[in-house]
Amino acid sequence: MPQAISKARDRLTALAVKNTKEPGMYHDGAGLYLQVAKGGSKTWILRYTLNKKTREMGLGSISDWSLAEARERARKFRQSLSDGIDPIEMRKETAAQVRIEQEEKNRKSRTFEQCATEYFEVNQTQWKNVKHRAQWINTLASYAFPKLGRVPVSEISRDHIREVLLPIWKTKAETASRVLQRIRTVINHAAAMGYCTGLDSQQWEQLKLALPKNTVEREVTHHASCPHHEVASLVTKVQEGAASQVVKLAFEFIVLTACRSGEARGATWEEIDFRTNAWIIPKERMKANRSHSIPLSEQALAILQKAKALSPEFDKKLTGLIFPSRKKAPLSDMTFTQVLRRMGVNYTMHGFRASFRTWGAELGHYEHDMLEVALSHVIGDETVRAYQRSDMVERRRALMTHWSVYCGDNSQHK
Repeated sequence: MPQAISKARDRLTALAVKNTKEPGMYHDGAGLYLQVAKGGSKTWILRYTLNKKTREMGLGSISDWSLAEARERARKFRQSLSDGIDPIEMRKETAAQVRIEQEEKNRKSRTFEQCATEYFEVNQTQWKNVKHRAQWINTLASYAFPKLGRVPVSEISRDHIREVLLPIWKTKAETASRVLQRIRTVINHAAAMGYCTGLDSQQWEQLKLALPKNTVEREVTHHASCPHHEVASLVTKVQEGAASQVVKLAFEFIVLTACRSGEARGATWEEIDFRTNAWIIPKERMKANRSHSIPLSEQALAILQKAKALSPEFDKKLTGLIFPSRKKAPLSDMTFTQVLRRMGVNYTMHGFRASFRTWGAELGHYEHDMLEVALSHVIGDETVRAYQRSDMVERRRALMTHWSVYCGDNSQHK
């Protein structure tokens, strides 16, 4: 009797498996078959019935699995059947789990350079200026990739970033600031994609504290920007100067909103939403090719009312340029440069954005991302969307109000 059972189970021999050429299914026993195809290929098949349903499961080629190995594999799958588990479904679930684990491993192993390149390729259309677009990735290639490029982004710490920034933090302050901003953008992107958990805001602040103070060096590098403690007196001097009223209003509006000169010179009444007291600049007029919303402080709104009163016949329906030249065209950028030169200062209008940024970080103690969004700098899309929520818009409005009050109160800076 034991011999009969053995024969019923082990009908094939290794030699028979090797020599069998005729296409067909050859039963070894207990549902294990040798399948010979017309082309001569040979594979193992496990045929079984579960819940009155017969299925066939491939167990691989004879070149990969010997007769003894095929029998062992079939035995293990029959054990699952005895527990009411379909081995085909079990294998699918196992393969899916392995695939998920491999994908997770691949995500976690993505390097900083891979993440930076991915972000750049996806978002490069946001830079209208070809030079600026190239500078974005080139600064990372020059300063970050040599030390961070091959490091998995999931393993990057504050110490890694500090090592990148230290050599240039004082000698190339402006460049170092941009490298820090771009590293943060890449890590935020990687976190959004699930490649890493990222660094929280507290860790970014700790990183800044771990770097040496370089306020003096930054002010030298930003020679064209007005120190924030001089902004209020400078605005007052402009208002008392000989420039036209439109130029005076436009000058102050640019300072209070921390916008780019070209954005204000091309601003139209159609872009002002008086229901929400916000200035919505369309993407076509933005450097990053992404629309930008600026919550308007009471001081900024007062400037708009004065601008409206200057040309009631032209702006009766609130259309057209807010700050038109005498020829009803946008003001020239040189207009503001000449105003500043007549006052004997070497500042630029664009430099007031740096004044705002420095004030916000050093005196206002506002978080990095809020200031970056206020300046319409390119950061992670998730961050931008977060700051467009109603609660965050009100926080940004408080920021712009705080700045406007600071710029209009000379007593704070005496």
